[in-house]
Amino acid sequence: MRSEILKELNRARELVDAKIEEVLPRGGPEDLYDACWHLIEAGGKRIRPLLAIKSCLMLGGSEEDVLPEAVAVELIHTFTLIHDDIMDEDDERRGVPAVHVKWGVPVAILAGDTLFSKAFEVAAEGGDVEAVKELARACTEICEGQAMDIGFENRTEVTEDEFLEMIRKKTAALIRTSCVVGGLKAGANREQLEALREYGENLGIAFQIQDDVLDLVGDESELGKPVGSDIVEGKKTLIVIKGLELADEEQRERILSVLGNEDASREDVREVIQILEDLGAIDYAKKRAREYADRAKAALRELPENEHREFLEKLADFVVEREF
Repeated sequence: MRSEILKELNRARELVDAKIEEVLPRGGPEDLYDACWHLIEAGGKRIRPLLAIKSCLMLGGSEEDVLPEAVAVELIHTFTLIHDDIMDEDDERRGVPAVHVKWGVPVAILAGDTLFSKAFEVAAEGGDVEAVKELARACTEICEGQAMDIGFENRTEVTEDEFLEMIRKKTAALIRTSCVVGGLKAGANREQLEALREYGENLGIAFQIQDDVLDLVGDESELGKPVGSDIVEGKKTLIVIKGLELADEEQRERILSVLGNEDASREDVREVIQILEDLGAIDYAKKRAREYADRAKAALRELPENEHREFLEKLADFVVEREF
């Protein structure tokens, strides 16, 4: 399964990156466009454009039909990463310096803004007003989710429901929209679009929970950033929320003393990760990610049975089994 999915991701990368070359300049102002290209060239999985392509193919469309929208979702995703790193003060992304670290905050903000505007320029080339509206709505939700995430950092208590609503907006919205625009470009009916929404939203939630798991137990060379970054940044992930719920007073005090503490040592972070693991919070998050992946697969039953639907089913499994 892994090799098949990686092959398709590479195929999507080739298609999408070739189109990005057409629409995103490499000339002056040099710093601006170097900053725009920085994370695109650093890697990334291209899951979102692949979802747009496969959703379109599943319903009888072609790669060419949906390529503008596939490029748009990747440009939007990259814009969110650049601005997210500024807000979180992260130094690394995809194993390279964050854009604001290399070029400064002003240029990083402009690079994100440029990618955002280019995304809608290329989406407009696709000629589907509903697809453009879907992309715009997703961007609004991403901003709402990011605002919620920032607000959580200043609160000790965050509920699981609040967390799920936050990632539904911050992460799942664009993954959901990637599927929906693929359906729109293939002429999907209302029921098919609803199934794609259900699939994409549940897949996106599973994806984010697994990302949070990998932040604590993943390989730094695969992650492209230090293990435990979310703890140092004070992120209220599902793992932290569950850990605080299950912890005794001593464990709770220790978790809170390190959570959001920029002066915490790597040893401090490792200790908190071990506490969360001992409490069963990491296993709980893995279980919840699997539940959402299974919901995503169930939503596909309403859609045509073909090789592309089968691939999307496998992708849901891959999302929660991946190690990067």
